[in-house]
Amino acid sequence: MNRGMLWFDNNPKTNLAAKVRQAAEYYRRKYGAAPNLCFVHPSMLADKMAEDGKISIRGYRPVLPGYLWIGLAEKN
Repeated sequence: MNRGMLWFDNNPKTNLAAKVRQAAEYYRRKYGAAPNLCFVHPSMLADKMAEDGKISIRGYRPVLPGYLWIGLAEKN
């Protein structure tokens, strides 16, 4: 993913799945497409969660804790 939307949510009471759903809904409304990939800091991956519905969630160290980088995966 070269382009995406950066989303910030550092609320400790909200789990990662809810954060991804909220960011994905905003992304759909703003860009008119459903995201399928989300990068988060590896420390945010609880229970090795790899997917939330149709969105693949991957750990990526350059993304700071509390942030989600969400968008469409590149097609090779």
